[in-house]
Amino acid sequence: MEKIITVPFAWLLSFLYDLTGNYGFAMIIFAVLVQLVLLPITAKSKKSMMKMSRLQPRILEIQQKYANDQAKQQEAIQALQKEEGASMGCGGCLWSFVPLLILWPLLAMIRDPIVYLMGESAEVAQQIVEVIKTNAPNLFSNSYYDQVVAAQAIPQFAEQIKAAIPGISAETLAGINFSFLGLNLGSIPQFNIFGSEWIWNWSHIGLFLIPVISAGSQLLQTLFSQKMNNSVITNEKGLQDKEAAEKSQSNQSMKMMMWMMPIMSLWIGFTVPASLSVYWFVGGVVRTVEDVLLTRHYRKVYDVEDAERLKRYQAQLDAEAEKERIRAEKRAANPEGITENTSKKKLQQKQRAEEQASKATAAKEYAARKGAVIEEESNDTTLSGIKDRPYCKGRAYDPNRYSTESTEE
Repeated sequence: MEKIITVPFAWLLSFLYDLTGNYGFAMIIFAVLVQLVLLPITAKSKKSMMKMSRLQPRILEIQQKYANDQAKQQEAIQALQKEEGASMGCGGCLWSFVPLLILWPLLAMIRDPIVYLMGESAEVAQQIVEVIKTNAPNLFSNSYYDQVVAAQAIPQFAEQIKAAIPGISAETLAGINFSFLGLNLGSIPQFNIFGSEWIWNWSHIGLFLIPVISAGSQLLQTLFSQKMNNSVITNEKGLQDKEAAEKSQSNQSMKMMMWMMPIMSLWIGFTVPASLSVYWFVGGVVRTVEDVLLTRHYRKVYDVEDAERLKRYQAQLDAEAEKERIRAEKRAANPEGITENTSKKKLQQKQRAEEQASKATAAKEYAARKGAVIEEESNDTTLSGIKDRPYCKGRAYDPNRYSTESTEE
């Protein structure tokens, strides 16, 4: 599995080294090209993380609604994620670990340059190492990187190597020049600057700074990415929701990665050749640029959604303001707050009374024109016909039941 990545990477780096004639420039171009190849994975990771960030206000509502029922809470969150097509859990974060996984086959390629960059077999590489060890054993201190040391020393012991391996090619005898800006990228930076082996010159100071700068860039990259993701977390009004962003799951994951990745980068930088830290630093810069471009790309959709939310919220505010204006006008017209009964039944009775009064008035006017006289009905008549009990008429109405006159049989 490792060779599936290592072999094409080795061919590409070897080609770039032959093209530029400089190992440092070849590694920089190599890092840029690798990040461009990984762009679809980076885009998938970014899209997933932004979508998860986008859902945080709704997830917080679910957590508050089912605060005492974790099972119901998880079920509702998973249903929301499935509905919106968002990755479960930390799906976006998992994709961001892919560049880290590439470091291991890349380290194998850097560790064995005679095999991968020069194209020699493992047996020939071991013979070259043995010849140089026999002639200069003091050059080797870490057997894990014997090929890195030997690849640099091949030109010095070309005759001895050619004698031991008659069929070796001239390209191999040229070795590899790891020098870049006065630094040996094949060397492992020393962390203990106060050690007895430390020398205060550019070759040591520069190597020390490479992993430190790489770790620092990782920290800045994570902070920047976190800020970009938080910018898409908006509430129902379409405005940025800082509280939801602070409590978001992706934000918590970012906080963990914010320290984990720089620490890991720092540790790797002081345990492997400096060329790997150069690759990691350049790759981080490229990923930051990609992060900006991808955020702008995906934000176009979210900006439209936010504009629509803000439009609906503004319309709601306008409607509330209009209602308040009408209420204020009513209060100004009736400062005492006296209101008439406007129930439906009362209004219907009032309307019938007005209609009857209108008909009665019209009838009087008509009769007056004809010379007739209409007697007005007495308003003293009660529903039951009994003044003392005006509302006693019902289903069992008996007009003589409450008669004032006593009846004797």
